[in-house]
Amino acid sequence: MPRVTITVPEKNAQPYRFQLDREVVTLGRGSENDIAIDCGSISVKHAEMCRIKGGYELRDVGSTNGIKEDGERMEVIPLLSGMSVKLGDVVFDFELSEDEREALEREGPPDESPVRKESGSSRNDLPPLIEEDPVDDSMVDDSMEPDQESRSSGGGGIAMILLFVVLAAAAFVAGLAIRFQKDTNGSWLDAIKSKGQVQEAPAAPADGEE
Repeated sequence: MPRVTITVPEKNAQPYRFQLDREVVTLGRGSENDIAIDCGSISVKHAEMCRIKGGYELRDVGSTNGIKEDGERMEVIPLLSGMSVKLGDVVFDFELSEDEREALEREGPPDESPVRKESGSSRNDLPPLIEEDPVDDSMVDDSMEPDQESRSSGGGGIAMILLFVVLAAAAFVAGLAIRFQKDTNGSWLDAIKSKGQVQEAPAAPADGEE
């Protein structure tokens, strides 16, 4: 049978045993409880030890001083064999025999309990945070704003177009020079230079000279 030991400060520990098929065991200062605890830190109706699939859990039923595990106030505490929790200032020890542990294990894992801190502790009530993938700061150029990046990429496109036009013009001029050379057996550049030279007019004959 599950064993519960209640230890009130400055008093002897009081053990209790229950059958595995017992669904609920009530604890409180009132005499109507299954375990009546004579202590000022215990409410008239303080907590319930409830049988769940595969085990037990301790539930606060609106007490003033609550139930605590490792000093942390909880609304529901899943009970494991050998653990010790507190109801107000009273120590609550829970134990199962080897046969009882095996019987509970055959039932399957304990039902998931909504283990929550008291409403005064809002940390567990908050939704979980989203990480964002870390950003490598070394890959980010803070000195360049988005509009500057777009202008930079546009300038590169214009430069490529101008380079293409220059190369096309050079190829066209080279083609003309080759064709001129084949047709005239002369250099097109020499022809251009000769046309650029200004031919001097012959000097007029002096008087009396023919």
